[in-house]
Amino acid sequence: MNLTSLPTFTFKDLLLEWRRHLHSHPELSWQEFETTEFILNELKKIGIEDISRPLKTGLVAKIENGKGKCVALRADIDALPITEQNTCSYKSQNDGVMHACGHDVHSTCLLGAAKYLIENRDKWQGTIVLIFQPSEEKQPSGAEALIKAGVIEDSKIEAILGLHVTPELEVGKLGFHEGPFMASADEIYMTIIGKGGHGASPHLCIDPIVLSAHIILALQNLISRYADPKTPTVLTFGDIHGSGATNIIPEKVELKGTLRTFDEKWRKEVQQKTKEIAQGIARSFGGDCVVDIPEGVPFVNNEPVLTNKISLLAEHLLGKENVVAMPMRMGAEDFSFYGHHCAASFFRLGTGNDKKGTTITVHNSKFEIDEDALIVGSSAMAKMAIGLLND
Repeated sequence: MNLTSLPTFTFKDLLLEWRRHLHSHPELSWQEFETTEFILNELKKIGIEDISRPLKTGLVAKIENGKGKCVALRADIDALPITEQNTCSYKSQNDGVMHACGHDVHSTCLLGAAKYLIENRDKWQGTIVLIFQPSEEKQPSGAEALIKAGVIEDSKIEAILGLHVTPELEVGKLGFHEGPFMASADEIYMTIIGKGGHGASPHLCIDPIVLSAHIILALQNLISRYADPKTPTVLTFGDIHGSGATNIIPEKVELKGTLRTFDEKWRKEVQQKTKEIAQGIARSFGGDCVVDIPEGVPFVNNEPVLTNKISLLAEHLLGKENVVAMPMRMGAEDFSFYGHHCAASFFRLGTGNDKKGTTITVHNSKFEIDEDALIVGSSAMAKMAIGLLND
């Protein structure tokens, strides 16, 4: 069908109300209890009755309209441990917690899509699953937990779409990328164990600070000399803690870092090599190193056929000039888990506006959006779902 013939969205005020409420009441990962209740109540007001809560937070709603395909739309609902510096009337009321990554926007867009889909049931046939997912920002992953709870399998979801705010993209535009899009992400924790003592007597000690320096530099060779240059890979240590002093060599040093790449086989290899190199260096100097790399998230792989379909749908809805090809990025997203179980595509929602000052990056205490993006995101999610079901 011609999606441009579908009715327009007529409830911007309600989108603003939803978004500002969610922004004012952010909750951290796996603590989104009030957020879940708010979304639940709003879905019931819309007229959705088939709602389940497979996890302690978050929820899954289903709209069925005859036989047909099953498509899912996903939004994440958690916030970040950031103190908001904005002065708007709807700034965070929870100290030290902020929707600085736009999950309030994602949830609002999905609520808007739900309302539109209910009101326009005569325009589509099949099943649409609405996933309001907890804990995108923190492990354990909410996406992985929902999949283990049977969300994809039970509903026989064939395709799933998700969106993410992007302040570097102008409001009114959507961004797409076919194939590998966002990197895998693993956290690295190391405890380098030495022998402490007086800084003036290093020969009587095993200095874990020196060991950590050797380890950090050696591990960069994994990127420059082991990684295939055609496979983007990043290994970064952002936290070093030694608890020594100018004249005290500590007993141990703790390192925290992140590993990101786009190849699952290489990801496993570099995890193992990281452990071997770190332990080998530490032991060669008489110390030791305990390495923990808990399982993180895989890379986001946007299924090409699905992504091409929704980008063409977006062109029909917004005009070709408002559909942008996005580059690969080293940021990570647990939306990636869904792509291991069905066709998945993750696209970008432009929220930037120089005149309104909404170009500050996500994860910043002054992050804000151009709220005109709410209509764009809501209508895109709803009408893409209709287009896929009617394809």
